Amino acid sequence: MENVYSDALEAVLRDLCTPADVRAIEAGASPAPLWDALQQSGFADSLLPDAGLALADALPMLVTMGQYALPVPLAQTMFARAVLQAAGVPLPDGPIALASREGAARAHVADGATAAWFLVQQDGAASLVARDAAAVQATGVHGDLTVSIGECGGQAFALAPGTLRTMGAALHSALLAGAMARTFDLTLQYANDRAQFGRNIGKFQAIQHQISVMAEQVAAVRMAAQIACAADGWQPERMRAAIGKCNASEAVAAVSAIAHAVHGALGITAEYDLQLFTRRLHAWRLADGSERYWAREIGAAVCDAQGGTVDQIRQWAGEAA
Repeated sequence: MENVYSDALEAVLRDLCTPADVRAIEAGASPAPLWDALQQSGFADSLLPDAGLALADALPMLVTMGQYALPVPLAQTMFARAVLQAAGVPLPDGPIALASREGAARAHVADGATAAWFLVQQDGAASLVARDAAAVQATGVHGDLTVSIGECGGQAFALAPGTLRTMGAALHSALLAGAMARTFDLTLQYANDRAQFGRNIGKFQAIQHQISVMAEQVAAVRMAAQIACAADGWQPERMRAAIGKCNASEAVAAVSAIAHAVHGALGITAEYDLQLFTRRLHAWRLADGSERYWAREIGAAVCDAQGGTVDQIRQWAGEAA
């Protein structure tokens, strides 16, 4: 899942988003050098009309961000800047995180710890809010870049209900696909390197079985991300994003559990890179709705639709009924 855009992004991340850089930003270091390089390279504007990219073109970039455990909300900023320009709102400098309040007193925002702005939606309106005005609170989880924000003002503009949550579901499906692919690579490499009882543990049938299950899940999530980001334009379609996020989130528990089981105690140590990715798997699983949230959404849509379930699924897939 690559194209020229993801190759260019990876060239930047390879130098500026190493595991050491991710750890430093999680510990409180400024993300400005990383963000400035990404913004100057034009990646934050990838979904603006002048770029001429559809969502499917951006998918490989989103997956690459997940593979590098990117600690700034570049994916969210791409969508936020497109939404703001379409609404005629001046585009601010700095990373923007997406938040969907849906009537709650506080909204959880994935990767909001490094955001300078929040694009917040409630019902049919959205507003751009500066970080200082958002009453930001950390979750208290080790290294977690998710934050919660309270009630905040800002000049509102009209936005179709559910727009930001749909975008968040699609982009997090892709981020999960990338993070799971890197988790699998680390696990496979460890199984091939780690020797026990005179041979590599990857030679044991029990380990091979677990890694095979993991490979199936990773491949399924890659397809789920492709479904979530299958759109003619830059905006994801609600049901495709729902199906993609539901399946991607559902795979998190199995993939992370197998990865840590194969690695043993080493996998949870701060010095080893695995936990950088499995922590994000759990954070992104919940971001913009877990598998239970989107399963209810899909089920309600099927129940409300006219005709059979199979016909409804074929319609979502773009096939003739």
